[in-house]
Amino acid sequence: VQLQASGGGLVQAGGSLRLSCTASGHTFSSYVVGWFRQAPGKERDFVAAITRSGSNTYYANFVKGRFTISRDNSKNTAYLQMNSLKPEDAAVYYCAISLNNYGSTWSATRSDYWGQGTEVTVSS
Repeated sequence: VQLQASGGGLVQAGGSLRLSCTASGHTFSSYVVGWFRQAPGKERDFVAAITRSGSNTYYANFVKGRFTISRDNSKNTAYLQMNSLKPEDAAVYYCAISLNNYGSTWSATRSDYWGQGTEVTVSS
C-alpha cells in the first residue's frame, strides 16, 4: 500500500485547511487511518484516527473541537479538516495506516505504512 498526503499550505491563524490521504491498492478499507504531525525538532505526535468503517474517531486533546477526520473508502481517501488553526499547529502532517486500532494511544512506531507528509504553515 502506498499513501499520498496532500493539501498542506500556508494559512493565517484562524483559517482552515483540508488534508487528504489517498491510498493505492484495494485494501484501504481494511486499515485504520491516522494523522500525525511533526514540528521541527519534535517527535511525531498522534493527531487523529478513524476506524475502518468510519464509525469511530479519536483525537488528540490539542485538536478536539477544531479538527475532523473522515474517510471515503470508495475513493481510498481519508481527510483531515482543520479549522481554527493556530501557529502551534504548524508542522509536517503525515497519514498512516494500521491493521490495529489503537485509538488515541496510537504511537508513530505502531504504523504499518506512512505517507510522505504535507507541510502546514500557520502565520500569526
